[in-house]
Amino acid sequence: MSVADYAQRERVQLAGATVVALLIAAAVFTFVFDIALERLLTVGFLTRSLEMATPIALAAIGGLYAEKSGVFNIGLEGFMIFGAFSAAATMYLLGGTSPSQLDVWLAIAIAVLISAILTVFFAVLLIHFKADQIVAGLAVWFLGLGFAPFTAAIIWGSRSSPGLESINPLAFGQSPLVVLTVIVVLASWVFLYRTKYGYWIQAAGENPEALDTAGVDVNRVRYATVIFSGAMAGLGGAVLLAHAGNFVGTGETMVDGRGWIGIVAYLFGNYNPIGAAAAALLFGGLDMLNVQFQTVGIEVSARLVNLLPYVAVIVVLTAWGKTRMPSSVGEPYESED
Repeated sequence: MSVADYAQRERVQLAGATVVALLIAAAVFTFVFDIALERLLTVGFLTRSLEMATPIALAAIGGLYAEKSGVFNIGLEGFMIFGAFSAAATMYLLGGTSPSQLDVWLAIAIAVLISAILTVFFAVLLIHFKADQIVAGLAVWFLGLGFAPFTAAIIWGSRSSPGLESINPLAFGQSPLVVLTVIVVLASWVFLYRTKYGYWIQAAGENPEALDTAGVDVNRVRYATVIFSGAMAGLGGAVLLAHAGNFVGTGETMVDGRGWIGIVAYLFGNYNPIGAAAAALLFGGLDMLNVQFQTVGIEVSARLVNLLPYVAVIVVLTAWGKTRMPSSVGEPYESED
């Protein structure tokens, strides 16, 4: 048995053990609180979990594309903040405190465009000027934390916006942005694993010299994936805003660590868009447990429940911490030509 096969078998066994542990924990929980499991796993809980998972899944897909090409975009959290604020500001400028559904969709599109433009400068800094990827990513996060609340105070006189407008649901109360995210997840998987461009992305992160020898510009591939990662993170922030209906700039802003969790999600998903989306759904469900507990009348400290997603992050990082990263992540590439 090869080392890769052994590692894959260990990962599958660990995943199985995790599922069993979750089922046992659920059984113990329902026994202690004397609440049927079906009262927790309701359609409403699933709907809210999907909505909460979409921003994480979108940021995770963007991040894994960048990292697959050899660039670690640790600035996902910052780009999500820019996306959320840009969507709120655009919505307000277009329709005031009563924007239409068209204004909401235009705001999402403009937020993605703004995030992509900002990411161009970030990509130049990383690829052309070979800046430290960790430091540059943290700088984007700090800029988002400072710029968004400051500009919000200028526009609205407060670090948070007034109530704007949320996206209208489809049939069965499901958000169209959840459907959009599912399409993005599937398209991202097909593009990455079933097209020559996807193979170029993987080669840029694993063996850039070979890709260069084949006549493909490695840095051009990396520029494309980094810009895509920022646009996807911006889309994630805009989706979060469209579901909430207003921008919150207090504390860590309304993004509240979801960009960081997105990084964990694609590591947990082993750099696979579908796996990353599944991990995002897990974190989204844990995030919504507090609302569900209140719905069924379970008296549990809200602060304790709010810690569950971060506890899950620690568990995932511990269990899947040996996920193999692309060989050339973080290493600038210069063509020999």
